[in-house]
Amino acid sequence: MASAQLVSSVQETDEKSCASDIADPRPRPTKEFCILPIPTRLRYNPELPFKFTYGIAVAYAVVGTLITANLYYCQPLLIEMSKSFHVSYDGVARIPTFYKPGTYAVGILLICPLGDLLHRRYSLFQRQLILLLVLASALLTFGLTQALNLVLFESFTFLAGLTNVSSQILIPLITEIAPPSQRSFAYSIVLTGMLLGILLARIVAGIVGQFVAWRMVYYTMFGLQCLVVVLLYFFLPDYPPKPENKGLTYGRIFWTMAKYAVTEPIVIQVIIITIGTSAAFSSYWVTMTFLLGGKPYYYSTLAIGLFGIVGLAGVIAGPLSGRIVDRILPWHAILISTSLMLLFQGVHTAAGGIHISAVIISSFGLDFLKQVQNVGLLMSMFSVSLSAGSRLNALFVLSFYVGQIMGTSVGTMVFVRYGWRASSALGMGWYAMQIFVLLMRGPHCKRYTWVGYEGGARILKNGLIQETVNENKSS
Repeated sequence: MASAQLVSSVQETDEKSCASDIADPRPRPTKEFCILPIPTRLRYNPELPFKFTYGIAVAYAVVGTLITANLYYCQPLLIEMSKSFHVSYDGVARIPTFYKPGTYAVGILLICPLGDLLHRRYSLFQRQLILLLVLASALLTFGLTQALNLVLFESFTFLAGLTNVSSQILIPLITEIAPPSQRSFAYSIVLTGMLLGILLARIVAGIVGQFVAWRMVYYTMFGLQCLVVVLLYFFLPDYPPKPENKGLTYGRIFWTMAKYAVTEPIVIQVIIITIGTSAAFSSYWVTMTFLLGGKPYYYSTLAIGLFGIVGLAGVIAGPLSGRIVDRILPWHAILISTSLMLLFQGVHTAAGGIHISAVIISSFGLDFLKQVQNVGLLMSMFSVSLSAGSRLNALFVLSFYVGQIMGTSVGTMVFVRYGWRASSALGMGWYAMQIFVLLMRGPHCKRYTWVGYEGGARILKNGLIQETVNENKSS
């Protein structure tokens, strides 16, 4: 049972951590990078363990907003960049591509799993890994302000994207420190911050780039990342090592990731659903531009851009998704949200080209429900092992990226050949596929049950958590 595994894993991890702290007499370091003193209130004390607060979640959300925004500042500035570097639009069009593969394909795969390795040792902690990544990203961003030719700018862009993954390391961290009854809500706060970063980056870059030189946007990015370093220094606690990861090596990280991806039914289920929903969602927003710009609307680029406000409303409502998943099992949250996404996609398919209200309704509904589904998917993924949170999150994000590529390419091709309704119907097919995959394996199956239903039809989470706690106490 996914939730039972999650609760049991948390309790077992806490007990082992405390035992490790008592058994290991070695003093924990009190300085960051052997130079800066770690604030006293952030140093780990086994007698006074850290207490989760929503202030920590909000601080991490602000970090996620500022870090994620770095990936999207360049998009409204491409025309000005082409003039500055004296190249065609095709030349500068590669810049966003350098950011995305640098972050998702390489950084997520090679750096994010280190959250399960470096911060488990006494020599290097999660604080240092995250601070080091943000500091490196800030320095590379400053290099972007000084690059005088396109090749050098693209090189710095790739490296900046490679190190811009600290927000993805914060996700498994926030799920570790939050208690089970608040874990989904805490994650939804951080997720909302990251999504706000995507939307706000385009708006801010467009406004700044309209009135001043485009390089000022990157100077602003550099300043904001320096602010993030300071924010993390004063808000990111020093957490104890996890005994489950003792002896873990960099090579074994990838072996265990591959093992999770082919031997864990929950992980495989989440990966397939994530690819499907990412494909449907990215196809929806890409083809939305074509729909609104053509018959019957013929909207201007500015008017199309204002639809981001509708998406912003859905993002702001995101923390509500965490409250929902904190009360019901992740499996049911995924089923309900995916079914409703299929319904809203159906509204878009039936009336998206007839009246603009259908487009507004579908875009708001899909944005909000996507967050409910995301929280449910990640909570299901983490139920396999909290100590492998960074590796599991890397698999989750990589599958999202694969779906994004598939949805953008296939959705656009179907739109060009058969029109917007066929493209929208394809999205309905992707959502239907997700529901089919989810229904193949019920919410209460044992860990290695691949197909079927076990353990009843319980929906609410509270009773399950209390029951698990009582069983552990009695044993």
